[in-house]
Amino acid sequence: MVIDDYRVNRRKSEQRAHEVIAKLRTFFDMSRALDITSDRITAYIRFREEDTKPPQPATIKYELAVLKRMFTLAMRAGRLALRPYIPSIEVRNTRTGFFEESDFRKMLSQLSSEVKPVAEFAYFTGWRRGEILALEWRQVDFQAGTVRLDPGFTKNDEGRTFPFRALPTLAALLERQRAYTTALERETGQIIPWVFHRAGRRFRDFRTQWERACKEAGVPERLFHDFRRTAVRNLERAGVSRSVAMKLTGHKTESVYRRYAIVSEADLSEGVSKLAAIHRQPASNVPDTVIPTRTTSTALTQSSHLRNTAETRSTIQHPHNPLKQREKNLVPKGGVEPPRGCPQRILSPPCLPFHHFGF
Repeated sequence: MVIDDYRVNRRKSEQRAHEVIAKLRTFFDMSRALDITSDRITAYIRFREEDTKPPQPATIKYELAVLKRMFTLAMRAGRLALRPYIPSIEVRNTRTGFFEESDFRKMLSQLSSEVKPVAEFAYFTGWRRGEILALEWRQVDFQAGTVRLDPGFTKNDEGRTFPFRALPTLAALLERQRAYTTALERETGQIIPWVFHRAGRRFRDFRTQWERACKEAGVPERLFHDFRRTAVRNLERAGVSRSVAMKLTGHKTESVYRRYAIVSEADLSEGVSKLAAIHRQPASNVPDTVIPTRTTSTALTQSSHLRNTAETRSTIQHPHNPLKQREKNLVPKGGVEPPRGCPQRILSPPCLPFHHFGF
């Protein structure tokens, strides 16, 4: 039922589901659904963790998710009334790895001429390895200067566009790769649809070469996926807005994007250096401005004179305006004089005559 569900919903991880089912069978064997209780599921987790080559917690969590899906489909089909409680395990697999430019250049020099363009493209775009290796020339538009991913071929099934013309280094990389592919097509007489290939054949994997290159460059624990964190970090440094950066890298939610926005020790040191520059500023650069807390009598006299002059002008300009005279009585004067109460009585809304409400 699970495999049929994967096929109907066109899930991309059908092959992985087959592998998970095989793992579940090694423990539960031919047990009935009613015999798979919560304590047996807990025993399965312990069995996987105590394996000779224990899997990552994320792998075990995925296996439990498949098992939970099995029970859900059985209940939906009316073959099962209840399902057991399936515990979840905590996964802490947040990585913080990224490439500094110097480390990237060292590692790049250790790669072959066929793998090197793949690494360079990933460094600039932050796209996933599967997306890059499946890229075809029909998705590259040199006239418009864009490279695109079709909807349904990405992890989140959304399309994506990267305007490489705005990045001359990336544009030169694609032009070199196009020239190399064209020359190989003429030599072999075949059509090569892929942008990145190995002598005309599609890339499958280059893990051994990658691990060796990282070891020679002095960064043995770097993963290809670290290019994704590196691209996000470079976009943040460049001041690109988060919404635009997410469209370029293909992050669907901001919470996941923030996990990739790694701040390095160099970034922290740069921030503290800017703070230190402020503290090192000489005292002579600080303006010696004194703000008086009390107003002198002379200033009060001048202020009162200017106010009286302005009121006199207002009265002259509007000698017959009763509103101006009323305003002078209602609004208290500033300066040293205490506020005066209003000479007229203001009625609250409940006390107003009825004709004010339209009666």
